[in-house]
Amino acid sequence: MRYLRRALEAQVSKAMRAFPAVVLTGPRRAGKTWLLRHLLPDATYVLLEDPDVVARVRADPQGFLDGLEPPVVLDEVQNVPELFAFVRARIDRRPRRTGQWVLTGSQESPLMRGVTESMAGRAAILQLLPLSSRETAKVTLLRGGYPEVVARPRAASLWFRSYLQTYLERDVRAVTAVKDLSTFRRFLALVASRHGQVLNRTDLAAPLGVSVPTITQWLGVLEATGQVLIVPPFYENLGKRLVKSPKVYVADSGLACHLLGVETAADLARSPFRGALFEGFVAAEIAKKQLAAGLRREIWYFRDQQGLEVDFLVPGRGGSVTMIECKAGSTVTPAMAVPMKRLAEAMGRARPGRVAMFIAHEAPAGGTRMQAVAPGVRALSWQKVLEEV
Repeated sequence: MRYLRRALEAQVSKAMRAFPAVVLTGPRRAGKTWLLRHLLPDATYVLLEDPDVVARVRADPQGFLDGLEPPVVLDEVQNVPELFAFVRARIDRRPRRTGQWVLTGSQESPLMRGVTESMAGRAAILQLLPLSSRETAKVTLLRGGYPEVVARPRAASLWFRSYLQTYLERDVRAVTAVKDLSTFRRFLALVASRHGQVLNRTDLAAPLGVSVPTITQWLGVLEATGQVLIVPPFYENLGKRLVKSPKVYVADSGLACHLLGVETAADLARSPFRGALFEGFVAAEIAKKQLAAGLRREIWYFRDQQGLEVDFLVPGRGGSVTMIECKAGSTVTPAMAVPMKRLAEAMGRARPGRVAMFIAHEAPAGGTRMQAVAPGVRALSWQKVLEEV
């Protein structure tokens, strides 16, 4: 498969020049190893998933590291957390020598525990998500951005089935002691059916016959392994009673479509989930752009108990905020701008800073013309809106 240049490459190269170690997280099969092999063709690569390799490392970690020639890439290093202390000791012996260690993992929480305990101040932390539409136009709402699906879209259904089986067997079992993987698989499908909704743990627990604490734990697994995108509510003193639970999205739109049984463009066109899928796709594209620029992932939604709702708010410089309403399809009406206008008025009284307002939609065939639908509100194709955030 031909290598697609990743937008995060510049940040990885910058971090390699400034830190002794770089930590690269992201969901399984997002392209971490491909990126590193492209940037560091002469590095020593060690995959820490093979039981024989793991056993050898645990038996003699010092001897194992002695046999490696820097720069070294330790892939899925969270499987052998004992290594963190030994890598730290080697960094501390030569703290000014940068770019010697790259640690990767698809299970963010276990990986970050090791980094926090042993590598604080010694490592730059970056996250790689699947391909974005800015990296290749082959990323679509239906197929998502996993590199292997982008390369072979006709095999998408088979790939996603295999991916889920691998994910359940490796990542889920590694992160938490899930006894019944079939119930967890049903949980994942149930989360997909709540794609774009405000998170209600009780609503998820009841159909599965499990407790709310179990649902909280399982959601933590999905988030730790990069399978869901949690969008928190926007908090400000606006004199309103606000909804304070986050919204949840399956992070990759292709995987979301697969879990919902949306296999073709015709399925997508008539799916009742089309609007939510489009909304989640835009959210993921915003997150990918932020992370590729070395920024924190910051995206919120707004909803109050009187029914006022705005899909996304994205912070900018100088206290500015960009509001985005997502509308699947190409038809835009002035009524779609009303929630953003009302929220902007409330925010104007409560905080300084510029507020920009956009309706992101699927552009009609043949053009991406901007449409002013209300004073201060512009309707643009979702691609053009992403350029504005």
